[in-house]
Amino acid sequence: MPRIALVTCRPGPQVSTDRDLPVLVRALEEAGARASAEAWDDPEVDWAGFDLALIRSTWDYSWRAAEFTAWAERCGKVTRLANPAEVVRWNTDKRYLGDLAAAGVPTVPTRYAAPGESAVLPDGHEYVIKPASGAGARFAARYTPGEHARAVRQLERMHAEGLTAMVQPYVRGVDTAGERALQFFGGRLLHASRKGAVLTPGTPYDERKVAHPGLEPWTPAPAERAVAERALAAVPHAAGLLYARVDLVDGEDGRPQVMELELVEPNLFLFLHPGSMPRVVEAVLAAAG
Repeated sequence: MPRIALVTCRPGPQVSTDRDLPVLVRALEEAGARASAEAWDDPEVDWAGFDLALIRSTWDYSWRAAEFTAWAERCGKVTRLANPAEVVRWNTDKRYLGDLAAAGVPTVPTRYAAPGESAVLPDGHEYVIKPASGAGARFAARYTPGEHARAVRQLERMHAEGLTAMVQPYVRGVDTAGERALQFFGGRLLHASRKGAVLTPGTPYDERKVAHPGLEPWTPAPAERAVAERALAAVPHAAGLLYARVDLVDGEDGRPQVMELELVEPNLFLFLHPGSMPRVVEAVLAAAG
């Protein structure tokens, strides 16, 4: 029987509950595996004792990114880690959007400002500021040109905490067409979902957001699937991917572009797509074999 660790994090006030985790553990055990949920930072876990460590809901990693990537490096040396440490390292820093854009993948235009660098804030349209290492809309906010002073205060706070800031135009298409999440598992499209806008005008950057408002099943259009597949093809070490989520929005031209590429710990939304569970279990068992 393969022994599989579903890697999660310890509960906390800023950590969401992983609704899929206990269901996936049970499904793997019913399929003949020995599966258990393990916190990535638990010093008592012997990762070498597992045939596969499958990263699932390590949803505190973004404010401990260096510590988390160091753990991934160590874990990947003693067992199979999915996704692999080199993919985790690349994907924990959203400057990967620049790599995708350089490869010709349609992406939301992005500028970066590391601590000590000044950021040029737009004066002709709404924009978003968020951290280059972040999840769940943490430290993300939407601004109009008239809110320059508030935006600067956010940048100062982020830089004081050592965070690199991203500045993007607010993509208005999300207000009408939403944000679509295409999930891939085992190299194939698994299912897709759509959610509404996360950032509402005036919401403070340090207020906790609802990460997936209005979530519903979605049938992706051929153009959406094509952009998602182009993004995955541009990932370094893409051959090692077990799972991926590509988040898409419509640009000003109405065409899909990549908002984010989630290769570390994407929520699979299996509670919304229960029919996908057998394919996930099959792929996980194959990866552990």
